[in-house]
Amino acid sequence: MEAVILFPAIDLKEGRCVRLKQGDMAQATIFNDDPAAQAATFEAQGFQWLHVVDLDGAFAGKPMNAAAVEAILKRVAFPVQLGGGIRDMKTVAGWLDKGIARVIIGTAAVRDPGFVREAAKAFPGKVAVGIDARDGFVAVEGWAETSTLAAADLGKRFEDAGVAAIVYTDIARDGMLQGINWDGTIALAKAVSIPVIASGGLASMADIERLCADDAAILEGAITGRALYDGRIDPTAALDRLARAA
Repeated sequence: MEAVILFPAIDLKEGRCVRLKQGDMAQATIFNDDPAAQAATFEAQGFQWLHVVDLDGAFAGKPMNAAAVEAILKRVAFPVQLGGGIRDMKTVAGWLDKGIARVIIGTAAVRDPGFVREAAKAFPGKVAVGIDARDGFVAVEGWAETSTLAAADLGKRFEDAGVAAIVYTDIARDGMLQGINWDGTIALAKAVSIPVIASGGLASMADIERLCADDAAILEGAITGRALYDGRIDPTAALDRLARAA
């Protein structure tokens, strides 16, 4: 069995590496002015993947931090998955051509599921769906709007589409260091055949331990942001624990 993947996160706002609380752009903490240097640090620490979000792009509906993303790609060799402002085939193809390993489609997955299917078919294994939920219902437009669509129902729409993964974020917990919504995330993973990545709230080494539990083995991985930046999670210890659990 492969180890559950721990994805360090870089959220980009105005070219800087930040973390938000519950997706609120007004509650941004700047952690690094040089995202490429931060990415290189994560790679040196032994992480196998990097999760990047263009926050400005998520609100604008188009890439807004391209220079920062391209600088990251030039600096590191490990695979990078990217979300935020990816809403058409030209943008998908453009990022994959630049070296992004996997694009994450969020808002457009709700607005235009046919686009997700087209992208997943054109680029097998390279397209993930981002499901961001508030109280179990999907939020869109940089989390500014909540739909009436349940997270599991959205996931099931793409069962036969060839989607590589679902990144599931519990907005209420994102950036709050309250722990992952294990029940909701594992329930989603059981409801769909698509690999699920947990996001939002990973707070401590206790969560890493929880990630090693038998029922969490169904997950492809989990994303960690604020807890990694402020030292609540030790990278070496976390990666070692996940490797031993495999």
